[in-house]
Amino acid sequence: MTERVIAVDRIENIISVFGSFDQNLRIIESELGVTVSDRDSELKISGEAEAVMLAEKAIEGLISLAARGENIDSQNVRYILKLVKEGRESKIGELAGDVVCVTAKGKPVKAKTLGQKTYCEAIKENTITLGVGPAGTGKTYLAVAAAVSAFRSKEVNRIILTRPAVEAGERLGFLPGDMQSKVDPYLRPLYDALFDMLGADTYNKYLERGDIEVAPLAYMRGRTLDDSFIILDEAQNTSREQMKMFLTRMGFGSKMVITGDITQIDLPSDKPSGLKEAMQVLAGIDDIAVCRLSAADVVRHQLVQKIIEAYDRHSARRTASEKPPKSAHYRRNG
Repeated sequence: MTERVIAVDRIENIISVFGSFDQNLRIIESELGVTVSDRDSELKISGEAEAVMLAEKAIEGLISLAARGENIDSQNVRYILKLVKEGRESKIGELAGDVVCVTAKGKPVKAKTLGQKTYCEAIKENTITLGVGPAGTGKTYLAVAAAVSAFRSKEVNRIILTRPAVEAGERLGFLPGDMQSKVDPYLRPLYDALFDMLGADTYNKYLERGDIEVAPLAYMRGRTLDDSFIILDEAQNTSREQMKMFLTRMGFGSKMVITGDITQIDLPSDKPSGLKEAMQVLAGIDDIAVCRLSAADVVRHQLVQKIIEAYDRHSARRTASEKPPKSAHYRRNG
């Protein structure tokens, strides 16, 4: 049994780190098998030597983030524990990032993981950014936040959000209403993000003035988009031709963000994804960034991350089992 003591300068930092009803503390104790107690201005960690060392690094990292004004929640705690277990505790300080945007309710939107931080920096520094990763990594939400920030600061004159209207198991023709009514369900994630950033009233005002446009990808053909922040969501469901068409809509003073998850392609099996091809074609071109987010960057419920990791492992096993044994290859050619 090993014990370590951490001296704390400001008690409010400890309150932030522990969380409501000490829920963050319970996560640390459960994940590492240690016991943490506080007395006056000190924290005492007890347990096996290696676990105590990891807990000390995690708590010190959390205290440093709290001291810099960062909000500490269960997602922060689990992510920092992951960094510490991987020996990357030196990266914890980088999580105290700049505010991307402030929502209509006054909540600051920030990158919560190192992958998200790299993604936000890429959007800021490049004209075209491809954000590729699984569900829950904040690809669309952070892109919309960056778009609203650029619009508010008058870096662009309008925001254009689009996505391909590809069915995932049901047909557009079965949905009621005209074409706009049929495609609205596919654009709902974009609406939700905009409502969160701007509020419904402000969103509707900008929509009526033409400052914001939310439309299916097919509506982009034949246009040149100047002074705009353009987001293409669910880009894994674009064809080669659609992706090229979209990329060539770029006008002067504009910025593009293309997001998608190449593990959730709803195209027919014989139709290649425009996003997968674009990742290869555009790699290495100046002012174009390709950011790959992973399960470690998931900021939804912790089960989402576990589900993604489980599917990745299953996919790897299936791929390995489908490879023919080398001996069979030699027999065929022997």
